[in-house]
Amino acid sequence: MTPSIPPLPAPLAEALAAGGTGLPKRERTRRQLLEAATRVITARGLAATTIQEIAAEAGMTPGTVYNHFNTREEILEALAYWIADTLCVRIADSQIGIAEGAERMSIGMRRYIWLAEQSPAWATIMLEVALTIPAVVDEITTYAREDLRLGLKQKALRVANEDAAVNMISGAVTNAMYSIVRGRAAPGYGVALATMVLRGLGMGFDAAAEVARRPLPDFPPLGTMAPRPVHRFAQGPATPAPAAAKKSPAKKAARSTVKKRA
Repeated sequence: MTPSIPPLPAPLAEALAAGGTGLPKRERTRRQLLEAATRVITARGLAATTIQEIAAEAGMTPGTVYNHFNTREEILEALAYWIADTLCVRIADSQIGIAEGAERMSIGMRRYIWLAEQSPAWATIMLEVALTIPAVVDEITTYAREDLRLGLKQKALRVANEDAAVNMISGAVTNAMYSIVRGRAAPGYGVALATMVLRGLGMGFDAAAEVARRPLPDFPPLGTMAPRPVHRFAQGPATPAPAAAKKSPAKKAARSTVKKRA
C-alpha cells in the first residue's frame, strides 16, 4: 500500500482552499490543480503522485495540467512556494495589533517551527524546494526583514548588518526545522530558538526569553482580513510584454531633419 502523509494543518489547508475566489480562469485552474496535488500527495504520498492522478483528482485531462506545468517537479515547486507564501500571509494576519518588532519576529520563527512539528512531511517538501529555488527564501525573508527593521527602529534590536542578520534568522529557522523533522529537537524548541535568535539580534537574555515565551496569537478566521494581491506564483508565468516596435531608418532620418531645421 502506498504510504499517505498527514494533511496540512487546518489553518493552512483552509487558506489554500479559499484563495481562488474571483481569480481569472487560467489562475483559477492553476489553483485547482495545486489543490488537487495537495489531496493526492496527502492520500498517496509524494513518490506515488503523478500528473495523471493530479489531473483525475482535479476532474481535468493531463493535457490541461501540461498547459500550466511542464513537469511533475514544477507542480511540487509551485505547491511548496504556495504553502510558504500562504503561511507567511497567515502569520502576518495573526500579528495584526502586535506593535513590537521583536515579538513579531518571534511569532514568525515559532510558526515555522510549528509547521515542522505539525506536518513534518509538508515542511520537508517546502525545505527541499527552498534549497533549489532562491525565490522561495527571498519571499519568506521579506517578512522577517520588515519585522527586523521595525525592531531596529524601536531600539529593541541592534545588529551590525541587516543582510547578515536576515541570513542568521533564515539559517537558524531552516536548520531548526530540519532538526524537528528528523526527530532531534526537544520539546519547547521553538521558544528556545526564538530566544537565541533574538539574543543574536541584540536583545538581553531575560528580555529575549520573555518575548519568546509569549503565547502565539491565533490565526484569525478566514474572511475577516482585507483581501491581498494574488501572489505571482499562483498566477503562473507572467506574459512577456510586447517588444517595442523598431523605428524604420526613414522615420529616424525624418526626425533628424526636423530637429536640424528647428
